[in-house]
Amino acid sequence: MSVTTPSGFVAAGVEAGLKASGGKDVALVVNQGPAHDSATVFTANRCKANPVLWSQEVVKDGTVRAVVLNSGGANCYTGPEGFQTTHAVAERVADHLGIGALDVVVCSTGLIGLTNDRDQVLAGVDAAHAALSPDGGDQAAHAIMTTDSVSKQVVVEGAGWSVGGMAKGAGMLAPQLATMLVVLTTDAVVPAADLDRALRAATRVSFDRLDSDGCMSTNDTVTVMASGASGITPSVDDFTDALTQACTDLAMQLLKDAEGADHEIAITTLNAASEDDAVEVGRSVARSNLFKAAIFGNDPNWGRVLASIGTTAAAFDPADLDVAMNGVWVCKRSTPHADPETVDLTGREVSVTIDLKAGSERATVWTNDLTHAYVHENSAYSS
Repeated sequence: MSVTTPSGFVAAGVEAGLKASGGKDVALVVNQGPAHDSATVFTANRCKANPVLWSQEVVKDGTVRAVVLNSGGANCYTGPEGFQTTHAVAERVADHLGIGALDVVVCSTGLIGLTNDRDQVLAGVDAAHAALSPDGGDQAAHAIMTTDSVSKQVVVEGAGWSVGGMAKGAGMLAPQLATMLVVLTTDAVVPAADLDRALRAATRVSFDRLDSDGCMSTNDTVTVMASGASGITPSVDDFTDALTQACTDLAMQLLKDAEGADHEIAITTLNAASEDDAVEVGRSVARSNLFKAAIFGNDPNWGRVLASIGTTAAAFDPADLDVAMNGVWVCKRSTPHADPETVDLTGREVSVTIDLKAGSERATVWTNDLTHAYVHENSAYSS
């Protein structure tokens, strides 16, 4: 179950000495064709890392033949030398594969301001190329981990074709995309323009709805490559559905592995005037530290939900809002309803349902609680 499950792909993950904690830290995923269509979405953060600046140019023609990734350092705000390292890494991959450097997406993850040792990264690229294998997807998924406790991988089967994927991410999970590196592969025949539409549709309802801690990264990259090796051309709708399943599965894996979290929280807003309103309301609650601290303490404090709703521009009547927690309607018409003591928040999964009574649209945003462990994890400068 990996990026090499679809035919036409090989991958590897190796140890280059970039991570102070040790372990694999350079990954390479190669599309052997016959097609090399691709699409990519990046962080919306205006402060972007060198690999993002490079890769934004790479993806413009819809052709990507390889993705090379490193953990152990974000290569962000490392000056001209850092960009030159990104370029050198792409050139080294291209030399090994006999392709152009502008067909190589480069991704990095780790601490901002940490300079990756160029010789180490290039040696890692050499080792990864030598280790490329149809069975190398699992090793690649482990090589991109930073504070992740487990690797994240997925496969969705189509009718004679499939979608594979791997992701990393455990902190700074907020739109757009969440702090993540994601590589998706498919052996379906899908032109680049259709890949782009499908990827944007998939990320809109998956990664873009994951808001663990409200902090947007500088390095977010989600790339999908299509080898066409199956020879099968699915409908755009069928492919979009499969890609959305893969992205949603990976997003939920990221949610469950968020740094220090004790609860995974699904905030569903119903009967909104627009989908945008529903997302805005859900995101406002997801970003409330008071709400997240209450969930950590197993306290169904619905007042903090209403207070968060009130900060949005969504259409609603402040005097007529309903809120349920884990299926118990603790608030009806903006007044107390069921006894909050009947809400059991001891399990990891928590649902919050908000009825705006302003329309027919709905959306779900996912987040985590705010814990002592999260603060501890993010108070130490380590890689």
